[in-house]
Amino acid sequence: MVITKCRIPGLLIIEPRVFEDERGSFFENFNEKKFRELTGVNNPFCQDNESISKKNVLRGLHFQAPPFAQGKLVRVSFGKVLDVAVDIRKDSPFYGQHELIELSAENKKQFYIPPGFAHGFLTMEENSIFNYKCTNYYSPVSEGTIQWNDKDLEINWPVDEPIVSEKDQNGEKFSNFVSQF
Repeated sequence: MVITKCRIPGLLIIEPRVFEDERGSFFENFNEKKFRELTGVNNPFCQDNESISKKNVLRGLHFQAPPFAQGKLVRVSFGKVLDVAVDIRKDSPFYGQHELIELSAENKKQFYIPPGFAHGFLTMEENSIFNYKCTNYYSPVSEGTIQWNDKDLEINWPVDEPIVSEKDQNGEKFSNFVSQF
C-alpha cells in the first residue's frame, strides 16, 4: 500500500498493492492494522455506505458537524468519479480550498478525508458505485450542505449541467457558512 499526502494536511491518497495474473486481479481494500500503521489515523470506522449513480450525478458538498463529525475513506468499485474535499476547518491556512482526485474501479485509489472537510463527487461513468467507510454514525440533525457550485470555492466541475438533488442545489453559500470545526 502506498500513501500519498495531499497539499492540504490530513487528506491522503491510498493506493493498494494489486496482484494481477491471467485470471484477473486481487487486492486488499482495507486492513485496519495497516491503515493505522501507515496513516497514523486512529479513528475506527463504524459504518459503510454505498451509492450507485448515473453519469453526471453530482452529490455534495456534504459534511457532518460535531459531535457527529465523520472521517471518510472513499473508493469506487465500479465506474469513475471526480471526488472533492473542501477544507472547512476555520483555523486552517487552507480554509475554503479543495483537493480533487479521480477515483475509479480501474485505478483502485482510495481517498481519506478526515473530519473538518465538506465532501462531494461527480460520476463520470454510468452506474458508478461509490463506497465509503465512516468514522461516525450518520446524524440528520448534524448534516450540512455547502452549495456545490459556489463561486468562492472555485471547483472546476467538468460538466455543464450535472444532475443534482434539490437539497444539494439549495446548499448554503460558502460566504454565509459558519464552520463548527
